Amino acid sequence: MRRNGSILVGVLWCLVVLATVVVSLLHTARLGLTLAKHHGDSVQAHYLALAGVEKAKALLMQDARERRSSRKNFSLDLQNAPQHFRDVSLGRGTFSLLNRNPNTGDAWFGVSDEESRLNLNTVGTNELSHLPAMTPDVVAAILDWKDQDNTPTPGGAETDYYASQIPPTLPRNGPFQTLRELLMVRGVTPDLFYGDSAKQRGNRRYSTGSPRPAAAAAPRASGTDPANVLPPGGWQSLLTLHSGIKNLNAAGQDRVNVQTADERALTGIQGVTTEIARAIIAHRGRNQFQSIADLLDVRAAPQAGAVGPNGVPINPGNNSNPTGPSVISDDLFRQISDDVTIEDGRDLPGPVNVNSAPLEVLLCLPGMDRTLAQAIINYRQSTGFLSGVGALLNVPGMSRDRFKQLLPLISTRSETYRLVGEGVIPGRDTRRRIEVIVRVATEDVTTLAYREDDL
Repeated sequence: MRRNGSILVGVLWCLVVLATVVVSLLHTARLGLTLAKHHGDSVQAHYLALAGVEKAKALLMQDARERRSSRKNFSLDLQNAPQHFRDVSLGRGTFSLLNRNPNTGDAWFGVSDEESRLNLNTVGTNELSHLPAMTPDVVAAILDWKDQDNTPTPGGAETDYYASQIPPTLPRNGPFQTLRELLMVRGVTPDLFYGDSAKQRGNRRYSTGSPRPAAAAAPRASGTDPANVLPPGGWQSLLTLHSGIKNLNAAGQDRVNVQTADERALTGIQGVTTEIARAIIAHRGRNQFQSIADLLDVRAAPQAGAVGPNGVPINPGNNSNPTGPSVISDDLFRQISDDVTIEDGRDLPGPVNVNSAPLEVLLCLPGMDRTLAQAIINYRQSTGFLSGVGALLNVPGMSRDRFKQLLPLISTRSETYRLVGEGVIPGRDTRRRIEVIVRVATEDVTTLAYREDDL
């Protein structure tokens, strides 16, 4: 009897062990299936985000072709287009293309225009100084980071400073490679860089480990001076590394270089007569064009055999400056401004598109004040987008002197876009995001940057 009891106990223990093994195997199998499903959802969400990006590329190329065929420099149809980019069903999930209203920070669904931002690698002291909440020391530190020497400018920082931080690092001493690299520059905090979204990121420390400057966030806190109030997206919403356009007119044709073109090429521009072409050639023989705005100063060339007030014959080829009326009126300049250039290169890096730039970016441009920047915004909202840079002369308060200061840094066209695709699989609400920056032409789309971490 005692022996039978021992056998029963042993059998029960075996059953317990077997049950434990089975339960463990079932739990492991269930965990494996859950992980596999989660991984599958993540992969599908990734490709859904990619689908949103690819759809945006196709629509941007189509938009570029339509604009060129109609000689239209700019349209903003895809900046907020929820009918194309909001919760689009595909397979088991949906995709969206995320954007942000540059003025209010509200959610938009569409593409983001890189030419509406300042190019961090091409701007200088004057432009950086006018960013909201910017200080002279941070400007100096940014310039020191990207210059090619190790000599700090007053208020800046170079190798000695960064090597002493924990962990130590070195300045780039060259162009920024990513926009978030700006967080490594002394004095640039997540609050300044991300704006309101810094709180959602838990104010993680991206800098070199140095203590946050006590005054860094003070301008935002004051709220009294509009120039010191950051936009909702912080500096990252105002800056880029990738803006650039082709030196072409709205129809996709090479512009005529008034600095070097002969009479035949100049008269090929609609509205430019033989007399105007000769006056341009004579003018540049005396004064090199600094911008196309100098066309407004071109005077009629003296006729052969003409004599001056003192009875001395005038030599059309001498260095005297004609004093007659300008041969290029404001109306003619507006008409031809998109067809002419003084640049030989095919690429123009870092222009700011005055058709899409927000107030904070316009205020960074030379010769600009808040009244004129707001006047540009009001003009493009009331009359439509500017067809060419010459249309700026129609803006109330725009003088020729201010116009000449602006011209080297502006355009009225965009070719570079930021696409943030998000894929969503329901159930566990699995989400993945991809950020791609592309340059769009009528023939192809070139990827300039790609990121899918920490978006």
